[in-house]
Amino acid sequence: MARFNTAPVSGTRDFLPLDVLRRNYVIDIIERIYQSYGFEPLETPTMERLDTLLGKYGDEGDQLIFRVAKRGAKLERALVGNPTESDIADEGLRYDLTVPLARVVAEYRNQLPRYFKRYQIAPVYRADRPAKGRYREFYQCDVDIVGSKSLMVEAEVLNAGAQVLQELGFRGVGEEGFRLRLNHRGVLKGLMEVAGVQAALEGSVLVAIDKLDKIGIDGVREELLGRGLDEHTTAHLLQTLTAAPTSVAETLSWLSDVLEASEAGSRGVTDLKQVVAYTAQGPAHAHLHIDPFLARGLSYYTGPIYEIEFIGLSGSGGAGGRYDDLIGMFSNQTIPACGFSLGLERILLIMDERGMFPTQLAGQPQVLVTQFDESTIEASLHLTHQLRAAGLRVDLYPDLDRYGRQFKYADERKIRYALLIGPEEIARQVVAVKDLTSGDQREVAIEEITTWLQQQILHSL
Repeated sequence: MARFNTAPVSGTRDFLPLDVLRRNYVIDIIERIYQSYGFEPLETPTMERLDTLLGKYGDEGDQLIFRVAKRGAKLERALVGNPTESDIADEGLRYDLTVPLARVVAEYRNQLPRYFKRYQIAPVYRADRPAKGRYREFYQCDVDIVGSKSLMVEAEVLNAGAQVLQELGFRGVGEEGFRLRLNHRGVLKGLMEVAGVQAALEGSVLVAIDKLDKIGIDGVREELLGRGLDEHTTAHLLQTLTAAPTSVAETLSWLSDVLEASEAGSRGVTDLKQVVAYTAQGPAHAHLHIDPFLARGLSYYTGPIYEIEFIGLSGSGGAGGRYDDLIGMFSNQTIPACGFSLGLERILLIMDERGMFPTQLAGQPQVLVTQFDESTIEASLHLTHQLRAAGLRVDLYPDLDRYGRQFKYADERKIRYALLIGPEEIARQVVAVKDLTSGDQREVAIEEITTWLQQQILHSL
């Protein structure tokens, strides 16, 4: 018999029960916080028309879109001659959740409120080379506000993202904390202008600068020269990059001086000052860090941009920004928008490595009802249904095994309480409760067992 490869496709994963429960724990917190800020859920299809996706993520992003081939007669016709990839495919898997949002707003504009505040938590797909922490299928947790030019919305999404991370256990700006790196497309444009970068090279230069945290200053220098920037302009840019102060106030003051001659740059600095002021009373404020060379690779950003940095770790934990022109691509009108996306996979990985999950997760069974012999099955079934009716999560052991095997099973399931109901317990109308964490065992009256367990479980939370 042929042997099948049972591993998941490269760049994807199976999620076993504990993985799913941990994901649900994080997602529940994200949803609760997002809803507390007035955001409502949205769902969109996994597949989009290819022309919806292409041209929104820059040339490098377009190369990472998973194409979906035509079917049936359409595919047969496309295969005639020497077809290209674009001839064969007319749909693609969603690359992110922002472009689908833009399509939805354009399609249902008249059915949506003046300010559309939505969140979406769903998998997205990248035809990328898999690596540790980088997958071809992964979840994004987006929160967006559509319809307002006010920089108040930047403060809202930044505060919502920061509060989520704080409640998950990421505190302060030390080793266990995070930074919200903040910049503005206008600042980047201004820096390009004062450095003398030709307009035609701006996009390419920004792509190189966006790799700073991955390839370092020397790598960026090499990239800039390789993309056609001359030695003098490259040196000017890198000198400016290394001269930036660290504190928020000092950086904004420094940028005001450096970009005084640039209209776009000055406007960008003014916007950043406003965002900082609007977050002054919120959870994001203490985590803000102005990074004048944060570029973000996606080409649709038009104003403030931001990225989560977990202190001491490379890579991004989430990002976002203002994209006032994207929705207009679908609706032929300017509709301002701003959003933020948390990197769920990276958050889960860090929380696992740091032991940040609670010992008992919602969804895990809390109690095991054991079996003694054939004569006690009816009593075990009755007790099981009684506890479940009271809202407890109860697992019923199915076989007549010795207690040692039943306790071992409970330990594998991380169930703390095992209930023993043999002939003696039935005769005395009690239940023996074994605490598998402490090893202690006690008897509780049958009429009191539900209340007793509820109190014990509530106390342990």
